Amino acid sequence: MSETTVPVTPTAASAPVIAESSTARGRRARIALRTLQVVLALFYVIASALPKLIAHPSAAEGFDKMGWGSTGMYTIGVLELAGGIALLIPVLQSVAAVALSGLMVGAFVVQLTYFDGENAATPLILIIPLALIAWARRQHNADLLRLVRRRS
Repeated sequence: MSETTVPVTPTAASAPVIAESSTARGRRARIALRTLQVVLALFYVIASALPKLIAHPSAAEGFDKMGWGSTGMYTIGVLELAGGIALLIPVLQSVAAVALSGLMVGAFVVQLTYFDGENAATPLILIIPLALIAWARRQHNADLLRLVRRRS
């Protein structure tokens, strides 16, 4: 079996790989980013929003402890559901990642103030891939802005 090598120019080797690149490396990055988005969307819809929306006892107990009751629980559940779905819609991906990051900042503060920081690392860990998605899909913000301006 022979190996085929292709000479790499210094500019091509040092060029940053972006999610929209047409190179094999760019395609892999695009696939990895899309996979990350799907995994996060599934997490937010199934593991996070669903227990709140069906009023699972573990979710209801936490919101009652905070004094937010079922209204707060359903509100956060709907926001997580919307954010999870929006992560899969191309024009909304970046905005959804930023919005979910804001929600995670709130979750971090709540974990520290009401639950003695018991699970405070989880929202912080989730902010990292959300920030990556927001940055990598930032070009869609211009598309969204054009759509909004066209409607108004």
